[in-house]
Amino acid sequence: MSVTAMVMIKAQPSRSTALAKEIAEVKGVSEVFSVAGRFDLVAIVRAARNEDLADIVSGEIHSLSGISDSETLIAFRVYSRRELTEGTALFMDE
Repeated sequence: MSVTAMVMIKAQPSRSTALAKEIAEVKGVSEVFSVAGRFDLVAIVRAARNEDLADIVSGEIHSLSGISDSETLIAFRVYSRRELTEGTALFMDE
């Protein structure tokens, strides 16, 4: 089982692009999105355990320069078309 989090980041304007690239290189980060709205970047982080997630977010990502603020959301469940289709297929085999 794994833990997934969305890390929403406010970046210093002069560091936004470089910061996105640096975050994307962090082990455990699957994607970084440049977004409009209250935050500038959203990083999707996946880890085996909550403790690993804490190390990635607090230890790795937050150590990068150019982050002025952040908020982390931890996912309880994932709902996707693929997973719903695969889940339905499991019941159809019976």
